[in-house]
Amino acid sequence: MGRRKKNNTANNIKIFLIGIILTGLVAAGVYYGLQYWTPGDEIVDIPEKTEVQVPPDEPKTPEKPVQPAKQQEFVNVFFIGKNENNEEVYRAVKRVYNKDVDGSKIKYAINSLVLGPKPDEKSKGVYTEIPGTTQILGITEQPDKVIINLSSAFSDGGGTESVYKRLFQLIKTAKRNTEKPVYLYINGQQADVIGGDGIMITQPLSETSLD
Repeated sequence: MGRRKKNNTANNIKIFLIGIILTGLVAAGVYYGLQYWTPGDEIVDIPEKTEVQVPPDEPKTPEKPVQPAKQQEFVNVFFIGKNENNEEVYRAVKRVYNKDVDGSKIKYAINSLVLGPKPDEKSKGVYTEIPGTTQILGITEQPDKVIINLSSAFSDGGGTESVYKRLFQLIKTAKRNTEKPVYLYINGQQADVIGGDGIMITQPLSETSLD
């Protein structure tokens, strides 16, 4: 009976030791298994969470106000044409005017008059009685008046009727494009008599200058 008890005790000790050995073997297996299945000794730094820096909003450039389209300006230049009854009349032709390029209205209008109608205007039936050899010797704008100085070609040739017509072209064009009194000079002298037939002119120029 005493020997059997000793044998049981010995068996228990053996089982206990075997359990310890098995536990150690399992622990060692887990350790080496983890070493095998995980990466080596490389150390990877994991950055700490940082705040994302959002750049401040750039100030908006104020939008430029939309400039309204510049309204076109015109001068009126008088040539001669015919009305619906086939009668000769003085017809105002519009010319686009830009003061930054063309100067004053009166200067641009008189220059346009002396140059005569353009081809497209001629095609509409207008013509001029002002001789093509006429030269502008000067257009002087003073505070109280405008002096238009033309060469003698303006008054030469064509007969009395033609001279009357060219004078009315000049008068109508000048008066339409300035509020100041206008005086006509020929070769630097005020024109009180013009043309071979001695047409009398009263100045400053007006619709009644040739009465």
